[in-house]
Amino acid sequence: MSSTVNKAVAELIGTYWLVLGGCGSAVLAAAFPEVGIGLVGVSLAFGLTVVTMAYAIGHISGCHLNPAVTVGLWAGGRFDAKDIPVYVIAQVVGAIAAAYTLYVIASGQPGYILEPNGLAVNGVESHSPGGYSMFAGVLIEIVMTCFFLLIIMGSTHSRAPAGFAPLAIGLGLTLIHLISIPVTNTSVNPARSTGPALVVGGLALQQLWIFWVAPIVGAVIGGGVYRWLSPEAGERPDIKGD
Repeated sequence: MSSTVNKAVAELIGTYWLVLGGCGSAVLAAAFPEVGIGLVGVSLAFGLTVVTMAYAIGHISGCHLNPAVTVGLWAGGRFDAKDIPVYVIAQVVGAIAAAYTLYVIASGQPGYILEPNGLAVNGVESHSPGGYSMFAGVLIEIVMTCFFLLIIMGSTHSRAPAGFAPLAIGLGLTLIHLISIPVTNTSVNPARSTGPALVVGGLALQQLWIFWVAPIVGAVIGGGVYRWLSPEAGERPDIKGD
């Protein structure tokens, strides 16, 4: 049995890895040297952070790494409400620590300047990679997070094939990034958005509320829909964070 402290530390470490690996790939490797890993590489990097951490800490905390996932799993009947604050605080702390680590690393390059849309911050309108409107950004964050919860709850169903949930979830997050990076730089994760926004400040911080509200709304919808679709759904005992 994992204690609450064990679970919180696991979530902190896992979210740190997600932000450092995902945002780090965008900041350090996306355009290096001339072409770099690009949008596909960044999308895959985010997916790989979830796959690797799911196998590493899934049996400890369930590997949420995301306040929206935590709330969505509660909406889906898979998580106890009393543990939500501990998980969310741990996730946000991990994301902030990773963002500052990434900033220190990035600033080690001669001539580095922290731009308003640096550190892979999320945003809409002038902060959207493709200049998309706030409505488009809110809508895609709700829809993508909704489907992310459907994938998570389905792949961790007690009747789903054992051992494949991390792959399904990681590939799902990769697909989500492939779709939505041009619109919002892809959040679907309030913690992932908070870390870089706090470092960059300005408009990124002003728009941060979007990337708390929209993903959580989407996650609650996704969790609730899956609970309705499969009311007898139980989580696999081999991946549950107990």
